[in-house]
Amino acid sequence: MSEDSTRPFRFGFWTAVSGVLVAALGIIAYFRFTRGIGAVTNLSDGFPWGLWIGFDVLCGVGLAAGGFAITATVHILHLKDFKPIVRPAVLTAYLGYMLVIVGLIFDLGKPWNIWHPIIMWNPHSVMFEVGWCVMLYTTVLSFEFLPVVLERFRFSKLLGVVRSVTPVAVVVGVILSTLHQSSLGSLFLILPHKVHPLWYSPMLPVLFFVSALAAGIGMTVVESFFSRRVFGRALETELLGRLSRASVVVLGVYLVLRLRDLWVREALETLWPLTREGLMFGAEVGLGAILPMVLLASASFRRSPRRLAWAQGLVVLGFIFQRLNVSVTAVEAATGQRYVPSVSEFTVSVSLVALGMWAFVLACRFLPIFPQEAEAEPATAPAGVREPVPVPVADVETVG
Repeated sequence: MSEDSTRPFRFGFWTAVSGVLVAALGIIAYFRFTRGIGAVTNLSDGFPWGLWIGFDVLCGVGLAAGGFAITATVHILHLKDFKPIVRPAVLTAYLGYMLVIVGLIFDLGKPWNIWHPIIMWNPHSVMFEVGWCVMLYTTVLSFEFLPVVLERFRFSKLLGVVRSVTPVAVVVGVILSTLHQSSLGSLFLILPHKVHPLWYSPMLPVLFFVSALAAGIGMTVVESFFSRRVFGRALETELLGRLSRASVVVLGVYLVLRLRDLWVREALETLWPLTREGLMFGAEVGLGAILPMVLLASASFRRSPRRLAWAQGLVVLGFIFQRLNVSVTAVEAATGQRYVPSVSEFTVSVSLVALGMWAFVLACRFLPIFPQEAEAEPATAPAGVREPVPVPVADVETVG
């Protein structure tokens, strides 16, 4: 059992807040599933995709991309130095996808039909491909997370079998994740006249994939920093610094693709005169990509855990801006409709985040998530037998 599981439970301010949020989630769920989606949202036939798609689904899937990025780094590229952060990254991805599924169930008009893609195939639909990839990749993440549970309950033989096929599962996971991270961008290609030129582009699938990769790495660093604060553990600053150095490359690729696409499509001219859309674009690109790329390019900057967390937090924030700009800001600008999420929509989104944080903390308390817990425990001496006490070197020399 994890040493954190022996710590007494403390009922603090944030525990109370998250408890209230989860209770509110249950109340809203009751009204949503008994009175329909219109009873708790400001969605309409003209604006059917709102906060629950833009944040709960598009952001949730992207922020979980660190799982496939880190597992591929360790199991496919064989960079074993990054092994200490594999399990927290997989846990973050697994919880992210589980919460995405919960968000989808809230958003679907008829959530009881969510199983239809399993038997009612429509290979020409992007939604069909996204649905199958999410189902399959969630299954793969369950398999990748399984060793943690098997170690906790000491199923050694089954653990050996699972570990032997883990590289295959990782390869399958990378393929599936790549497919649906990009396919989420393809969803908006069917709306050429309902997305502002700053965000509508044939490059959307590629941009969605690259930005998800940057956000996944950023989320891994932020999660590691807060894990240190919550559990009082040493932070792998050197590893996270190397990971952040890779972020500079990924952000650079994203910026080049993004700006070149705008230049080729002559969409940059829509920035002037400066409008609300231009300001949102500036926040997305400037605050969420250019600034953190410049900061993380400095070797001295990367030596500070706090600075790393702040810079990668900007990457995560920029990623959220990008997803919400595509799904909300761009559609509002192109259609002329205004959409303001209801209090219930905000509450559900924030409650899912709180639920994910609860699940992460509980998993870290009761499962061997961190490196020192993942190692096999040393054998203990039988009852009544005292373990030998090591003799200091100085005493040995004295005796001699």
